[in-house]
Amino acid sequence: MRVVLSIGGSDSGGGAGIQADLKTMSALGVYGDTAITAVTVQDTSGVREVHALAPELVRAQIETAANDYTLAATKIGMLANASIVEAV
Repeated sequence: MRVVLSIGGSDSGGGAGIQADLKTMSALGVYGDTAITAVTVQDTSGVREVHALAPELVRAQIETAANDYTLAATKIGMLANASIVEAV
């Protein structure tokens, strides 16, 4: 099975971000692996809070996925700040 890495934010509402990416990947028949960049507090009416993860943690997630799988593709979503952009 092909593996796709999704790098992005976690949406507590489940309609966007990593959660939506995993649903899409499953529907397309690929295995979705993730690297979380931020945790959001949101619902259908909007985003209430965004908490960025440490860039070192983001980098560690990406490196772990890349070392464990042969990635067919990488999808990049929410990069919460410049430090995370540099880490990715």
